[in-house]
Amino acid sequence: MGMIAVDTRFGRLGIAEADGAICAVTWDGRDDGAPTALLTEAAAQMRAYDAGRLRVFDLPLRVGGGAFQRAVCEAMRAIPFGETRTYGEIAGDLKVPARAVGRACGGNPIPVIIPCHRVMGANGLTGFSGKGGVETKVALLRHEGAGGFLL
Repeated sequence: MGMIAVDTRFGRLGIAEADGAICAVTWDGRDDGAPTALLTEAAAQMRAYDAGRLRVFDLPLRVGGGAFQRAVCEAMRAIPFGETRTYGEIAGDLKVPARAVGRACGGNPIPVIIPCHRVMGANGLTGFSGKGGVETKVALLRHEGAGGFLL
């Protein structure tokens, strides 16, 4: 597995690749190994997102875990830039409890690219697994112009 680090307004993000797909985004990332064409493209897309020039990432992704984790990640990927959904809405679509969706969101291995920050609690903001917690979630949502109540 290789990794490339990208400095963004949300922190230094490490984007990891394994077997031809992006498999992780971590905070406080570092370069590890020679960057592949995919990692170079992923870094360029992350920089474009950070600069406000990209709304939808177009990268091959590989989400580890079971079928449920992958289903929740697909539901999060379907949330458009600048919009939010609640855990309950996703839970209703998948016919599972909202808490299970919350756990899967917290276990998202590819944050920002798979936009778990766009998922809210029934009463608004909830936690965020990335560095900086809710403050980082708010920064990502503000960057996207989501949730007028945050601005």
